[in-house]
Amino acid sequence: MEFLAEYGLFLAKVATVVIAVVIVVSVVVGASQKSKQGDKGHLEITPLNQQFDDMSEAMLIATMDEAVQKAEEKKLHKAKKKQAKLDKKHSKKASKEADDGEEAKARSRVFVLNFNGNISASATSHLREEITAVLTQATANDEVLVKLESPGGMVHSYGLASSQLDRIRKAQIPLTVCVDKVAASGGYMMACVADKILAAPFAIIGSIGVVAQLPNFNKVLKKHDVDYEILTAGKYKRTMTMFGENTPKGRKKFVEDLEDVHKLFKAHVSSRRPQLDIEKIATGETWYGSQALEMAMVDDVQTSDEYLVSRIKEADVYEVAYVHKKKLHEKLGIAAEESADRLLVKWWTRLTQDTNKQV
Repeated sequence: MEFLAEYGLFLAKVATVVIAVVIVVSVVVGASQKSKQGDKGHLEITPLNQQFDDMSEAMLIATMDEAVQKAEEKKLHKAKKKQAKLDKKHSKKASKEADDGEEAKARSRVFVLNFNGNISASATSHLREEITAVLTQATANDEVLVKLESPGGMVHSYGLASSQLDRIRKAQIPLTVCVDKVAASGGYMMACVADKILAAPFAIIGSIGVVAQLPNFNKVLKKHDVDYEILTAGKYKRTMTMFGENTPKGRKKFVEDLEDVHKLFKAHVSSRRPQLDIEKIATGETWYGSQALEMAMVDDVQTSDEYLVSRIKEADVYEVAYVHKKKLHEKLGIAAEESADRLLVKWWTRLTQDTNKQV
């Protein structure tokens, strides 16, 4: 046991040194690059129809007898050339009709966006760029599909993210939100803006409520004879504090503020989905996708993959992503964070593997 304790202490020291080095390097690199103009980002647009066709062809060839594979490859090649000619002919015809003032019915398009939310909804900065780009081309004949995953977070951050999706609705472009894992609290605040919400059977939906929590160290400070002063102007400038003594009056006001935010949240959901029994679902509870369907919180139970495959057969589907090249100090910071997370999860799993139940 003594050896294990010493070995654990050694590992802790090594980890501390490594993290310290990473932080120092990140700070130095960041300082050296401050004067340089950062990458403002760029759009990456991926046609998903071609990917789907290539996958389908690869599976077709791989599952055939070797004797007929070459013949099938030639057949597919000819079919592609023929289709390319037809597409070119159709494009010329549509262009001519447009020049003559005739309105040709274009093939509908689906623009796929991804939103992976955290507490601060930091993905909103990319989402706004993607929506701005899509709105320059999308029409009422098209569709915007958002693959949304978020457990919620800050009210103002998710309020802005929700408003970004509302731009699509205001442009009268059909908006569909797909939830494969979770759209809770701020995540559902975003999802309910859509014309149609699709959820996987075991996706977590709901949590229409507001929560705030903070520790209070006032007793610890008093125990060590430490005074803490907070000076404000305004009756309710600070209702709750981490270091001062919280009063019943301050708590009451704080709860009233939470209730006001909850009312706004319920009104937001009700205005987008009037068919809901808002008082029944706005309890802060969550439901799985199949349960949420029964309560009209979602419109259908299916995964984003299932829906996309069905749309690929009848529309041109494009995945749109706004990306920017990460600087060295950002990469180092992310790598350090991921390594620390993996280490903590690994040891926590080892310590609790006998008591944890998983599904």
